[in-house]
Amino acid sequence: MIEREDDWFVATCPELDIVSQGETVEGARFNLLEAVEGFFEVASPSEIKRRLKKETYIMPLMPVIPTKPTIRA
Repeated sequence: MIEREDDWFVATCPELDIVSQGETVEGARFNLLEAVEGFFEVASPSEIKRRLKKETYIMPLMPVIPTKPTIRA
């Protein structure tokens, strides 16, 4: 998942709770990939098992935002 936050893009791997960032979408994706690969290189099997989520759901939430009532004079 990649989201813009001000001038940066924040990339999140929710399955492992790993986050990275970049100045572009592609940069954020690449940095996250490096972070995930680095995690797997150094994490113990028990750490991987503890952090790896079995089910992750990412869905857009589009709330209905009420409009302000028109004030008539």
